[in-house]
Amino acid sequence: MPDTEMSYQTVRAGDRQVRVVNLAAIASGEAIRRLPFSIRVLLENVVRHGAASEIEAVIGWKPKAEPSHEISFRPARVLLQDFTGVPCMVDLAAMRDAMAELGGDPARINPLVPVELVIDHSVQVDYHGSPDALDQNVRIEFERNRERYAFLKWGQRAFKNVRVVPPSTGIVHQVNLEYLARVLFASDEATDEPPLAYPDTVVGTDSHTTMVNGLGVLGWGVGGIEAEAAMLGQPVSMLVPQVIGVRLTGRLPDGATATDLVLTITEMLRSYGVVGKFVEFFGPGASALTVSDRATIANMAPEYGATLGFFPIDDECAKYLRATGRSELHVSVYEAY
Repeated sequence: MPDTEMSYQTVRAGDRQVRVVNLAAIASGEAIRRLPFSIRVLLENVVRHGAASEIEAVIGWKPKAEPSHEISFRPARVLLQDFTGVPCMVDLAAMRDAMAELGGDPARINPLVPVELVIDHSVQVDYHGSPDALDQNVRIEFERNRERYAFLKWGQRAFKNVRVVPPSTGIVHQVNLEYLARVLFASDEATDEPPLAYPDTVVGTDSHTTMVNGLGVLGWGVGGIEAEAAMLGQPVSMLVPQVIGVRLTGRLPDGATATDLVLTITEMLRSYGVVGKFVEFFGPGASALTVSDRATIANMAPEYGATLGFFPIDDECAKYLRATGRSELHVSVYEAY
């Protein structure tokens, strides 16, 4: 039986110390080395949250075995967009009303994990071909959606752990990749021990949530009920998945783009059959791709049928974090991890 009591170790990141899950402490080095990186992320998650039987099920992962072991996956955060996010916020508000009717404190009803809602699905083009077209379209968008936007703004103020990215900021997946994704979380709980650092993982109410796997963040799309359950601290039940490895070699030739590459990969994986599976990219060709190109490939996971298309974290991810304005402290913790 895995010994989870001894599975934490302290590492130094710059002038800071953090605790991390040491996977090698709960299983032999060989048992860990043979696991795909996406499965290691799941293993780290169940070590922190799951039962011993779930840990054993993940450690015992076999490449050709049919999925049969169920685990409880607890994502680090939940990503919403405005169409699917409004019902989630309405349900939270309804729970507060119910709490008040029962004589309790409604302020106690809050998401237990960070919830980020990006308003990007309300864009309509009424004006075009003129210098003020953008301003006119934004004005009309706010007029049409005033009630929804006011409700979402209230939700951000009323609930802890809720952040709303306002309209006209960008597409949810781009905002997630460039701004919201932590890649690595560091807990802010007040304890005598160094903060716990753990991988960023996410479920979102959009099938293309998978785009963030290009940055080494394990994530995929779920339904609204699953997202709400995750918001309230409930796990996402899933079978330990099969993983299809895709080894990339060489570099893109001049004139070829990530779009050309992803269309080729999509055609190949559709023919192979990857529905319901994790796809993990590796090899020198994967290392040579920028995070932006990786994100293009990861974004298309729904098109090639996989649950997600994962690129493990590496130095390229650290470069991307710096390029997109993450703090040096955040990057140093990431590099130490």
